[in-house]
Parts: sequence; C-alpha cells; structure tokens
Amino acid sequence: MVQVIMDTAPFMAPFGLKPRSGKVRDNYDLGDRILMVATDRISTFDVVHPTGIPGKGAVLTKLSAFWFEQLGSVVRNHLIRLADGTTADELPFELPPELVGRTMIVRKAHRADVECVVRGYLSGSGWAEYQEAQSVCGIKLAAGLPESGKLPELIFTPATKAPDGQHDINISYKQMVGIVGPKTAITLRERSLVLYREAAAYAIERGIIIADTKFEFGWAKVDGQEELIVIDEILTPDSSRFWDAKEYTPGQPQRAMDKQVVRDWALSTGWDKRPPAPALPTDVVEMTVERYQEIFRRLTGSVAQVSS
Repeated sequence: MVQVIMDTAPFMAPFGLKPRSGKVRDNYDLGDRILMVATDRISTFDVVHPTGIPGKGAVLTKLSAFWFEQLGSVVRNHLIRLADGTTADELPFELPPELVGRTMIVRKAHRADVECVVRGYLSGSGWAEYQEAQSVCGIKLAAGLPESGKLPELIFTPATKAPDGQHDINISYKQMVGIVGPKTAITLRERSLVLYREAAAYAIERGIIIADTKFEFGWAKVDGQEELIVIDEILTPDSSRFWDAKEYTPGQPQRAMDKQVVRDWALSTGWDKRPPAPALPTDVVEMTVERYQEIFRRLTGSVAQVSS
C-alpha cells in the first residue's frame, strides 16, 4: 500500500529543520541550496483538500526533474539533482527513505513575483472569458473560435504570484512590466514561449497535447553569474493542462489528464471555494492517481515508482 504523505516535517524534525510550506511542497533551507520535497497534498482554487493523492509527490518531482533535464539546454533551471538518499546527495544527514523519489536538491533563487502562463488552446478560464468578451486575459481574439480550439498563435498571459491562501490574479503585460521592469518582462515572455514550444513539440510526438501551462522564474547564481532561471516545478499535471491527442475534438471540453479532474469534482459539489475544502471521494482519488501516472508514463516512457 502506498503511503500518503501530507506533511514532511515529522521526517525532518530529528535534523532540526523546519519547512517553509506551500500548497504542495515543503522546502528546507540548506544554506546555499534548498531541499524541495513534494507532498501528496492537492489544492483547488488555492485551498488544500484534506485528502491526499497517493504517489502524487513522486510524480510531480520526477516529472519536473525529467523536464528540467530535457529542457536544460533551452533555458537553465534550478535543479542540482534528484535526491536518491545516497552520499552523492551531499546532505548533512541521511535523507529519510520515505522522502526518496519526491525530493529535489535545487539552487537557491530570488523569485520573480509573477507567474508566466502560456496558452496554446482556448480552454478553462480563457474559454469562459472569450465567451463573454471575445478576449483572454484582456487580449482580443478573432470571433468564432471553438472551445478547446487551437489558438492562431500562442498567448502569454502573466498573473500575480499571490501569497498562499490568496488567489493569483491575471494581469496585463504592461502591469507585469511595472512589477519586474521592461528588460525582465521581455526575458520572462521569451523564455516562457520557447519552453512551451519545445515541450509541446516533444509531447505531441507522444500523443499528448499541452493546452496551457505556467512557469515560475527566479534569479540565481549559475557559473558565477546571476541568471533568470526556471524554478519550482515545470510541466506537471498540477501546473499544465494535458489532453490525449487521439481523443482531441475541438468544440467541446476534453478529457483531463491533469488536476482538472479534481477541479471539476469540486465545482460539482457546490463548494464556495473557501476553506475548508471538501474531502475527496475514493473514485476521484483513484481517477487522479491513474491520470497522473498515465501522463508520466507517456511523457517519460517509464513508471513513477512510489515509496510504500
């Protein structure tokens, strides 16, 4: 039976370490590095559900590590290594076996306080806005585009990086310039678009459409120089919208291979999107596990082994 890990603090307390926790990850400061551990927590609408998804942390960690290595020559990132519990981790303690497979050792970075969203298809909140205003995040589009339709060109739609418990807010490119400055804004946009193009081309060869995704960036010292690199996670079912290319039919919603499975269920309950979030039923948990494992297998060609 797979162990569901909602809190990593008890495993790290013997070493005198306390986490800085987000909705999914617990980060431990190691001085010049960060130990980034993905739990099995899952959130919708920025609220964490009390029910975990077995093995989710391993899928997120290993898939992010896969993409970091796959795209590292395109845009640099914060990954140092996927921690495996050996001396090669160069940790001042032995990584608890329960955390092997869900832990990355990464460079410290100073985060750029925006989320960089790239949309290739018209879906989700973008489709809802388009129906009302013929726009996505304020960007005017042509009339007559279908739901889930491929956009004529990629759209870059930044958002604020809100504190935990608060909702991210879509902003215009001009607003992003006001937050990070014109030079950084150009770099963020260009790097986000090239990452999406490279990843989408790779995924479609494996029968997967990446409809949209989000990236986070931060400044870190790489080879002695400050550089804007990719941080956090990348191209996972938590941060991206994945569809099966063989099933793809524009003009209607698509079968989700990502966190949309949980979002759809949460919306169906009438929950008001405020804490506390409802517990997830067994069938939704099982479906989410299945979809996350499927996307990992199809993208990487392997199975995400999970500690039991």
